[in-house]
Amino acid sequence: MQIWPAIDLRGGKCVRLRQGDYARETVYGADPVEMAHRWVEQGAQYLHLVDLDGSRDGQLVNQVAVTAIVQAVQIPCELGGGIRDRSTMEQLLDLGLERLVIGTQLLKRPEWFREMCRVFPGKLVAGIDARDGLVATDGWLETSTVDAVDLACELADQPIAAIVYTDIARDGMMAGPNTPAMARMAAAVSVPVVASGGVTTAGDVASLAKTEIAGCIVGRALYEGSLTLGDALAAAGG
Repeated sequence: MQIWPAIDLRGGKCVRLRQGDYARETVYGADPVEMAHRWVEQGAQYLHLVDLDGSRDGQLVNQVAVTAIVQAVQIPCELGGGIRDRSTMEQLLDLGLERLVIGTQLLKRPEWFREMCRVFPGKLVAGIDARDGLVATDGWLETSTVDAVDLACELADQPIAAIVYTDIARDGMMAGPNTPAMARMAAAVSVPVVASGGVTTAGDVASLAKTEIAGCIVGRALYEGSLTLGDALAAAGG
């Protein structure tokens, strides 16, 4: 199972939010590149980047920091947040990002997303964020009536790289992942599913690794020390 350390960007700094709440922010570092180097030195093989300002504003905001990270490391990086049009996708892929996470547009412009999947095969990730099993959009500010697993099944026939499934209630709360929900999602589709939200201990990683989950994103636990990257990699099977 892959481990994706998260670097969430807001105002050019590395931060984490609790349950996606912009008013509940913790700043962990002013230098995103230094943070990226830290995770690479500890064994990271992938990095999950999020433009939090972009998620809320609907356009890229932290491009300078994203560019600096991609240029500084030699491992695959993915980015989510504020990616809403083809020209932005082309620009980001040209920067060297391995893949792009698209969330809000999955619901708001489904046909457009399917078209972009064909234009950029294997480069787009469906970011499905859920609150109580229902898909949330617009930086988690809005909750739809669409079931997350149903949406995943509708997208599974597209040439997407993966699905990142986030349980908002668990995100940043250091309370453990919603393993049953993650396992249910992974069992429902043939596309690789990456779990996000709540991973706190090596035991959490080991529990996810026993399911069909292809990877997990780890954020706050790494920054606050309840989980080291080395222990996460070991629990994931390397």
